[in-house]
Formats: sequence, C-alpha cells, structure tokens
Amino acid sequence: YGVAFGNSIFVAVGNYGKIVRSIDNGASWSSLSQGYSNYYPYGSTNFRGVSFGNNTFVAVGDSGSIIRSTNEGSSWDNVTAANNNNLYGVTFGNNTFVAVGENGTIIKSTNNGASWSNPSPGGNTLWSVTFGNNIFMAVGNGGRILKSTNNGSNWSVSTSRTTNNLYEV
Repeated sequence: YGVAFGNSIFVAVGNYGKIVRSIDNGASWSSLSQGYSNYYPYGSTNFRGVSFGNNTFVAVGDSGSIIRSTNEGSSWDNVTAANNNNLYGVTFGNNTFVAVGENGTIIKSTNNGASWSNPSPGGNTLWSVTFGNNIFMAVGNGGRILKSTNNGSNWSVSTSRTTNNLYEV
C-alpha cells in the first residue's frame, strides 16, 4: 500500500504486516519482520502508509497501528496509538509526522513518531496526506480537502468543487 525512501533505502508496506526494504535502488528486496500484532488473521495488521523524516521511517495501518524504525528499516518498534481508527496515509514535513484515516482522523507527532497527539477535526474518512510549501494537505471521501498552515495543529476546509472521493494527494 505504501512506499517511502530515505537514507538510500526504500521501504514498502502492505497487508498482514508485510514490510520489505531495498538497499540497492530497488534491484532486490528483503522481507522484514515487525512486532505489531493485534487485529487481522495471520497475526498482523495491514499497513496502509509509510513515510520517512529525521532518519526515521514511520508506518501506519488498521486499528490505529503505528510502528517506526530508527535504523533504516532493519527493525521496527510499536508506538502507542492515538486512537483505534484505521490510518491510511502518513507524511513528514517541518519536523512533524502527520497521519490521516477513518472518520476524519488526523494525528501528528513532533518527536519522530515516538508519541502522537490527536488534533483531528472529525468528519469524512481521509485517505492521503502530503506536505509542500509549508502546508499539509489531506484529502478524502466526499471530495473533502483539508489544509494546515501551522504544522498540523489546526485544519481548515478547502473548496474542492467535487463530491467524488479523493484518494491521493
């Protein structure tokens, strides 16, 4: 479901807790084990997004699962979830990780993913989040577009002119 790049390493995440990484520009991939287990059959959660910042990979997924790696994806640590809503996307900017998900969930971390706060405005499910030009942008169901100009602390609605679901930004 997601792929990120940092420190010359690619990391990809997917169903049943699958994490793979490449240290040779994608020519070959190694499967990594991780510690998160709570929800789905086969003992693992589905990871839906991954991002890199400040020498840290952060992956998010179902039931609010969050894991992080500070050693280039070699091993992963569980992080206490901010809530139990499914998380679908994560990004990094201005020393802040922001994740989005079910029921309008927006959470953020300013300590490299070690802990998360919940400035969530609620509402329609959000599928994706990105950072650029000092702005976090999130998109979701019903054409919802949200914008934060203060590192994810507050969010305002932007006019999208569509009611179609928006899945990527």
